[in-house]
Amino acid sequence: MDVVVFGNVTLDIICLTINDVPRYESLLFDKVAVMPGGCGSNVAIGLGTLGISTALICCIGDDASGRILKDYWKNAGIDLGFVKQISNCTTAVSIGLVDSDAQPRFIHTPGANAYLTEDDLNISLLIETGTRILHIGGYFVLPGVAGDRFPKLLELARENGIITTLDVVRSVRMSDPSLLWPCMPGVDIFLCNQIESERLSGFADIEKASGFLRKKGAKSVVIKLGEKGCWIDSDEYEGIIAAPKVEVVDTTGAGDAFAAGMIAALVKGKNLKDACLEGNKAGAKMVTKIGAVGGWI
Repeated sequence: MDVVVFGNVTLDIICLTINDVPRYESLLFDKVAVMPGGCGSNVAIGLGTLGISTALICCIGDDASGRILKDYWKNAGIDLGFVKQISNCTTAVSIGLVDSDAQPRFIHTPGANAYLTEDDLNISLLIETGTRILHIGGYFVLPGVAGDRFPKLLELARENGIITTLDVVRSVRMSDPSLLWPCMPGVDIFLCNQIESERLSGFADIEKASGFLRKKGAKSVVIKLGEKGCWIDSDEYEGIIAAPKVEVVDTTGAGDAFAAGMIAALVKGKNLKDACLEGNKAGAKMVTKIGAVGGWI
């Protein structure tokens, strides 16, 4: 297995265009898409679609939503041997309301994601199966990895030649990033967007923000900048990588598509700068369609 993705999964219901939600009125919208979402699922589907052998470590419920997700994952060629089905539990669901600026707002229930813990990450097994890259998706919406053991698992993976990448996602838990900092020395490539980088570091300036995050221990930092591309801070390269210009329909899942494109390129032997070029292309592809994986399926 080239890549193992550990992260949150949801069934997304994306509605557009919705700029406001009146309290006592019915509301019409133009388009809807029902498809997989969640950082872990989004990255895994992207990697599978790009032809990268990928396994997904996640938790789903024993319900229709979980069955829908599994069908999508099978179609993308994802190894489901690590997917855990939780009895008497619902699969996570997110309802995304996309406004005229193509920006989504989410109503979300975590569902079975709450059962995903550091015990589900067996680094010894990943080593045995020849895993090359371990990606952690949606760190701040994974309450089960808040213990002292998770940073040690990342360090163990790195020590055994597995490239580790970790992407955060905006959450109320980001207001206290103290649990993240012990993980950073075990991370080869830390990913976040510009808003997240400012919240974590206290710096609006991306150079200062990435410098702060690298000092926490990450080997390299990639800050996603939306239509501007991304900022790389690493020993090999520092600077902005521009993104292709496209017509934007929905920005849901663009950051996860970036991660998938970048990781796929790393698997194929490209350096971080060139991998981020591929990440920008994947992110640009995603925003031209509705939904977190609309550009892949």
